[in-house]
Amino acid sequence: MKIVFLDKDLESLLQGKESRKYKKYPRDTKFMQRLMRVFYDLRDAPSTDNLRQYSYLHYEKLRGADRSSVRVMNGRVERLIFREVDGGIEIEMLEMNTDHYGDR
Repeated sequence: MKIVFLDKDLESLLQGKESRKYKKYPRDTKFMQRLMRVFYDLRDAPSTDNLRQYSYLHYEKLRGADRSSVRVMNGRVERLIFREVDGGIEIEMLEMNTDHYGDR
C-alpha cells in the first residue's frame, strides 16, 4: 500500500532523521525496530483487511471515526493511528498516540 504521512515528524523518525516531536524514541532501539517492522507490514499488505492476519499488530477500526490503529509493540501504549483511503489501498499516517488507553 502507498503510505502518505500527514505527521512529518513521524516520517522523519522512520527515516532516521531528527524529530522534534518524538525525541525519546530514537534512543529506544527495540522500539524503533518494532516501529520499522510495523511500517514494512503496512507497506507490504495488499489491503488493510490483510492486517488482521498479523496478530501482534492488534489491528482495529476505531469507533466513531473513520480511523484504524495498529499496536507498535506489545506491553507499550504507542499505536499508529491512520485513515484508510480509496478502499483500503492507500493509508495516511496521522499520529502516534501515546495515550490510547488513558492514564492507567
